[in-house]
Amino acid sequence: MKFVRYGKPGKEKPGMLDAEGKLRDLSGVIGDISPATIPGLSKLKKLKSESLPLVKGKQRLGACVGGITNFFCIGLNYADHAAETGSALPEKPIVFLKANGAITGPFDDIPIPRGSKTCDWEVELGVIIGKKTKYVSVKDAMDSVAGYCVVNDVSERALQGYLRPQTHWALGKSPDGFGPVGPWFVTKDEVKDPHKLKLWCSVNGKMRQDGTTSTMIFNVPQVISFISQSMTLYPGDIIATGTPPGVGMGMKPKPLFLKKGDVMKTGIEGLGEQVSKMVAD
Repeated sequence: MKFVRYGKPGKEKPGMLDAEGKLRDLSGVIGDISPATIPGLSKLKKLKSESLPLVKGKQRLGACVGGITNFFCIGLNYADHAAETGSALPEKPIVFLKANGAITGPFDDIPIPRGSKTCDWEVELGVIIGKKTKYVSVKDAMDSVAGYCVVNDVSERALQGYLRPQTHWALGKSPDGFGPVGPWFVTKDEVKDPHKLKLWCSVNGKMRQDGTTSTMIFNVPQVISFISQSMTLYPGDIIATGTPPGVGMGMKPKPLFLKKGDVMKTGIEGLGEQVSKMVAD
């Protein structure tokens, strides 16, 4: 199943795609795609999508999960990405939180923070948690997965600390709009193997990232288990699992950063594609 949330910001309605890819309204069945409803989404497999009202006209899509409690990210989780940033390979997953204020729709414009000149792109596989999880083993961790989505972990490198001392990753990852999520929430039964997915990001039509999740250092169950040893994961939480090489900061002979008017197309095999335009704040 592929779930979406559509409508004006803050007033999104739940929907799902039918077999033909048409948007159907789910608001007569559930109130939202949110922490409260995600544990029961599997029951909708019996629902005939063609029986749902067809949503007509062009609709804005919001983040594919609403009311997220935690937005986790894993840093330097691809060896070749770590190399392009000049970083050592991590011995354990590097975990940080991206502020929920960064969450935005997959086709919304992204404002460049005032004075910023070092905004960057990062396509990532997003893992959506389906049940309350703590102290889970690697062996059992996949039982906690509800589905997957596309995440663009947009980053401001100077604020992140790579280009300026005494700053922090969370600051560089959390400006408003720096976390497009979606377009679809794809249930895990539709993803045969999350570690064999192509993922990409182009900027102004030129491919910048072209990788595969098979080159992750720490895989999905390892990441879930690791986080759960320290804190509780809740339904609807998203874990962005790291990015492959090709980010602007790693470009040679000099870095390439986003500017006003640039357009990113960020996608993952089977999970859809985002289109985001950088605008002035």
